[in-house]
Amino acid sequence: MSFLKIRGFSAGYGKSVVLRNIDLDVDQGESVAVVGKNGAGKSTLLNSFFGGTTIKGGTIELGGVAIQNLPAYSAPKFGATISPQGRLVLPHLTIQENLLIGAASGRGGQWNLASVYELFPVLKERRDNPGTALSGGQQQMLAVGRALMGNPRVLLLDEPSEGLSPVLVDSLTETFNRIRETGTGILLVEQHLNLVRRVTQRFVVMSKGEIIDRGLTADIDTEQHRKALAF
Repeated sequence: MSFLKIRGFSAGYGKSVVLRNIDLDVDQGESVAVVGKNGAGKSTLLNSFFGGTTIKGGTIELGGVAIQNLPAYSAPKFGATISPQGRLVLPHLTIQENLLIGAASGRGGQWNLASVYELFPVLKERRDNPGTALSGGQQQMLAVGRALMGNPRVLLLDEPSEGLSPVLVDSLTETFNRIRETGTGILLVEQHLNLVRRVTQRFVVMSKGEIIDRGLTADIDTEQHRKALAF
């Protein structure tokens, strides 16, 4: 049984409908990508986990618990946390304080300051510095580490490669595969197909708020899927 299950989900902002009839699953320890052009509704889907949209219909379930109409803090409580687009590092807090905010849900598990610092040693070295004193790549590490501090069963990643060099994207690849190997599922919203190919097992393609294609990432470069990606 999939830990994350989205069925017939439609949502938007106010009276505007952005997402239409989304069906998507992510199992624990599985990595699934959501790809598509800007404006396809990818980030809107992730925002819907945290009360950021107006729900029009359908369900988002985490471990069998429907969260789509619950308060925004419910998703971390039931096992989904996010590394948001733009990282949203809090500027007046130190690196360590930014990380500790991620543990606010109180979920127990393998991720804590020690394990996050083991994954990202540079954060430990600079833990007393402001989070915004980090480079772009290091801020992405901080955003991921903060999300892991909530001990998610599924980690949501919104455009993690945005603004990063190819070398840093390579580093992210290794990091995300290590996270998945611990049993944490990943739902990756990403336009960088090289990262998608190296991190995920399955993918869906979104266009104009709908899923128009899906398949195994190993087959993403076939003619059928290339046509959907270009749509």
